Amino acid sequence: MSFKTLPIAETSDGVSLTIHVQPNAKRTQSVGWHGGALKIRLASPPIDGAANEALCRFLSRQLDVPMANVIIRSGHSARRKRIFIREISRRQVMRIFKLDQPRETPHEEDES
Repeated sequence: MSFKTLPIAETSDGVSLTIHVQPNAKRTQSVGWHGGALKIRLASPPIDGAANEALCRFLSRQLDVPMANVIIRSGHSARRKRIFIREISRRQVMRIFKLDQPRETPHEEDES
């Protein structure tokens, strides 16, 4: 697997992450690895950028970084996206989304 195709890669100023998005889901949540990407179900529809906005908001909240630090680098109109997140490490992303251990339940967004 080359550096460009790693699902999560750390850089000097953040993390590059491959995401597989499933819009129109019952609830917004991460569900672990899917086809070499972190799968995130979004309650938002893929209309007028609503799903992209919901994805960035979800990542910002879950990773506790400002929304401005979450940047969609590619895949704006596709389910598979490459996201760059500033000021966070690979280890933090792996820990928060529990990607390095078996998962019992999906990581859901707090509805409050």
